Amino acid sequence: MAGTPKYHDPNAKLDYEFDWSKSNVLTDGDTIVSATVTTSATGTPPIELSAVTHTATAVKVWIAGGEPRQRVPLRCHIVTANGREDDETGVLVVRDL
Repeated sequence: MAGTPKYHDPNAKLDYEFDWSKSNVLTDGDTIVSATVTTSATGTPPIELSAVTHTATAVKVWIAGGEPRQRVPLRCHIVTANGREDDETGVLVVRDL
């Protein structure tokens, strides 16, 4: 999800993924063992983050709501089997699609 902003319709409930497979964090066979996704966005209606799940190399979060023209910063925090911790950020732009 890092890099180019992703677009989100305020009426949609969709999953978005943070792909850590090419990061410098997952080296020597290390894998993700826990993950959280948070936002500092406020608004009415609010952005709803739910069902954060992960595989060995990726984190998925389901997102709903928001208001058109809202920019939603997202922070994905992971902990790995070897004790590494890191954050990746991304931005959702809410607009009617």
